[in-house]
Amino acid sequence: MPRDYYETLGISRSASLQDIRRAYKKLARKFHPDLNPGDKAAEARFKEISEAYAVLGDSKKRREYDRFGRVAQGQAGPDVHFEGFDFDPFGGFGRGGGLGDLFGDMFGRMGGPRPRREAGPRDGEDLTATVRLSFEEAVRGAEREVRVDSLASCGRCGGHGRVGRSRESTCPSCGGSGRAVVSHGHLSFSQTCVDCSGTGRVAGEACGECGAVGRVPRTETLRVKIPAGVGTGARVRVAGKGNGGLRGGRAGDLYVVVSVEEHPFFKRVGHHLECEVPLTVTEAALGAKIEVPTPHGVTRMKVPPGTQSGQVFRLREKGLPALGGSRRGDLLVKASIVVPRLRDERSKEILKELEELNPEDPREGLKKYF
Repeated sequence: MPRDYYETLGISRSASLQDIRRAYKKLARKFHPDLNPGDKAAEARFKEISEAYAVLGDSKKRREYDRFGRVAQGQAGPDVHFEGFDFDPFGGFGRGGGLGDLFGDMFGRMGGPRPRREAGPRDGEDLTATVRLSFEEAVRGAEREVRVDSLASCGRCGGHGRVGRSRESTCPSCGGSGRAVVSHGHLSFSQTCVDCSGTGRVAGEACGECGAVGRVPRTETLRVKIPAGVGTGARVRVAGKGNGGLRGGRAGDLYVVVSVEEHPFFKRVGHHLECEVPLTVTEAALGAKIEVPTPHGVTRMKVPPGTQSGQVFRLREKGLPALGGSRRGDLLVKASIVVPRLRDERSKEILKELEELNPEDPREGLKKYF
């Protein structure tokens, strides 16, 4: 009695297609003949899991297997197999490329990383990480430890996926035929093998360190310096700390994206700051020198006589430092006049006397609208 396909892949009968593909990929890497040269048991196991995946990875064959416990030979469903040529979506039929490659792309995205066509170097991808700073840290700059999960170029094969490239061996993907079958749903297409470019031969043996992928997982903690004056959305580049390249390609970069907390008193406008400072009626009327907080300490500001509520004063270079420069932005101080609470009759008499001595109508300019 044939072995249960679900048991062969080590999955439950309710496993999703993604679970099936993940299990197959894991086992295929473990028992691949290239990684187990001369091991007949591993070769037999590889054939078993390949047979199981061929059935469970196809929805129609899987339904038949779940119902009858087998898949009839030659009755595996209405799969269409075009052998010996590829479809070309821009010109009918043609050898190499075309719709077969398109379906191969779709299958590859759903089933995990697929072999690449590029024979030359390929640069690694950039990565991003996010850090959160307080307002004060953004003003003076800060350092943060950032944990980065990336893919590093394999140290054993140098990102090529294969070792001992001075000699050749039979391509494990196509068995030396130079053609590979790519399936999608009920359609199967024969196309040029992307591992060997149709030659049936590959250089060297699959690297056992990276499983012929060319890269290995890496986790490291980096200490990143955040410059003074950054704002939300700013990106700090750390060169060469992205994913490693393949076949001699350069490593990608890490971009640390900054998020800055808002301040309860200062409002940021680029590298300028805005704030609102309360004034007494006496200070606004007679003028005064007051203390105003800034991100760099307390400063004294002169309030001229007759200052009106809402009037804005500019304190030069009391804002945030500009990135890459020595100059700072400005601090814009908005006056807000606070009317006193009268606690006795004498205060009321003084205000009435003040009104009599200075008879002004602040709404005089509105009369033209009456």
